[in-house]
Amino acid sequence: MTQAPSPPADDPHGEYCRRLEAFRVSRAKLERRHRLLGYVNLGVILAALVIVVLALALRALSVLWVLAPAGLFITLASLHSRVQRSTRRCWRVIAFYERGLARLEDRWIGTGEAGERFLETSPAYLRDLDLFGKGSLYELICTARTSAGEESLARWLTEPAPPGEVYARHTAITDLRGRLNLREHLAMLEEAVRSGVRPAHLAAWGEGDSVLTSVALRAMLAVLAGLWLLSLVVWIRWGLRDVALVSSVVNLIVTAKFHKREERVVNAVEDAGHDLALLSTVLERFETERFSAPKLIGLQTALKIEGITPSRAIARLDHLAESLESRRNPFLRLVDPFVFWNLHFAFAVEAWRKKYGHAVGSWLAAVGEMEALCALAGYSYEHPSDVFPEFTEESPLCEAAELAHPLIPENRAVRNDLRLGGDLRLLVISGPNMAGKSTFVRAVGINAVLAQCGAPVRARRLRLSRLVVAASICILDSLQGGVSHFYAEIARLKQITDLTGGPLPVLFLLDELLQGTNSHDRRIGAEAVVRSLVERGAIGLITTHDLALAQIGTDAQVSGANFHFEDHLENGELRFDYRLTPGVVQTSNALRLMRSIGLKV
Repeated sequence: MTQAPSPPADDPHGEYCRRLEAFRVSRAKLERRHRLLGYVNLGVILAALVIVVLALALRALSVLWVLAPAGLFITLASLHSRVQRSTRRCWRVIAFYERGLARLEDRWIGTGEAGERFLETSPAYLRDLDLFGKGSLYELICTARTSAGEESLARWLTEPAPPGEVYARHTAITDLRGRLNLREHLAMLEEAVRSGVRPAHLAAWGEGDSVLTSVALRAMLAVLAGLWLLSLVVWIRWGLRDVALVSSVVNLIVTAKFHKREERVVNAVEDAGHDLALLSTVLERFETERFSAPKLIGLQTALKIEGITPSRAIARLDHLAESLESRRNPFLRLVDPFVFWNLHFAFAVEAWRKKYGHAVGSWLAAVGEMEALCALAGYSYEHPSDVFPEFTEESPLCEAAELAHPLIPENRAVRNDLRLGGDLRLLVISGPNMAGKSTFVRAVGINAVLAQCGAPVRARRLRLSRLVVAASICILDSLQGGVSHFYAEIARLKQITDLTGGPLPVLFLLDELLQGTNSHDRRIGAEAVVRSLVERGAIGLITTHDLALAQIGTDAQVSGANFHFEDHLENGELRFDYRLTPGVVQTSNALRLMRSIGLKV
């Protein structure tokens, strides 16, 4: 398989289609070769059987003639194995481009890594922004091959970075954006490591204290194993059984003495990492790539601690782990107490940890950041009209031109302008059902998250200060927990209010504020909550069906303004333009929607 030249940045769909077709052609050729080699191998086996029959039964040939098909079979088996590996790589690259086209054609939901495991650890006030789960921002963006990359990307989405770091990521993403060959090569590597290497466990294991460290003991074990093998020779050759018996007893005693420590080492390395081969090859790919962005060069430098090549070091650990796996072989189980197979490799693992363990955490961090940057670069490549945000010291501020939701296909997304900050601290957005209020609020939040993780945003322009994004959009009650919708909502509001005590201003996004109570209490409570947030330096948006809450937008103490979305009748059907318009909505569509589905009202 040959790599294509770097792609043009303005036609990801065309480039994906071209490469996909080329790899499908390669796959077809490889599969034909695979079948042909299978038939040839079968022919060689049949030829060997004929030779054996002719040599042993008919005495027509020397049995040594069987060496010819045997050698040919070994050669063909090696070639067949290479073809199979190439075919598997081809399948993986095809899947990579098929997923890319699915993203570009809005068929991606449910096809990628959704990051559902991060839902429990992400802040509650961010869960309403569709960052994780099926159809989420994470599923759209994530192309990481290792758990370290997945975890880095998830952390970036939930932990805002300072502007300096964001700008460094911008430069790195710009450097990586056109490197489709790099992303293709990463996709070509072995199967995903999601259920294998766990970065936190592997890093903690690397930093842990060694259990088996004595060089003298390791040498003594080698001597004892050699003496035991020699005692077997003595027994077989001269019949001195007692020598073998004594040697066996001594080795059994040594095995029993170190069994617990051996098990600790073996269990620890098995728990820390599986499928280390993938991590090694990902590291090797990043080690050899030539970058120009300072952040990427810095990450490469971090991979070269004390001149160590991490890909080779991890490959060595993978080899040791695979050798320990072989202890389950029945023959090795039988002889291990006498030759110390497991104990020997346990010592080797501990020697590896002593030499490299301190660097494992930094290696995983570096490869995680590189993979996260590759994922964001792929997202940027596939969305060439999205722009990088600008950060300002004018705080708090969120100012956008032609902002849209990144999870809505670009040909269907309606763009709106927004300005929050300075003399305008609150937008009260009213409007009928299905008019776009919740989608707009989510669009503001998810773009603010993208901006502060270093990604491009779905807007023509976005200026903002550092902000903590906090949302109350999709609050659920809990029957098992005995929590009502209203109580769950006010608990979320308390969380958001508490965030205003932190070092950064809060951008609050409140959809249908306090809808779980009566109109009188709702207005008083909503006004108090909003005024408290604004007084604490926050800016934000609230949406409502209750026009009484629109009065909050005219309250001078909250520095607010009213905006709305509206609908209109067209040929007897409701139509929405999803345009944010100044003022309070003057229409309602609840009764019309009820009638449209057959309810008599």
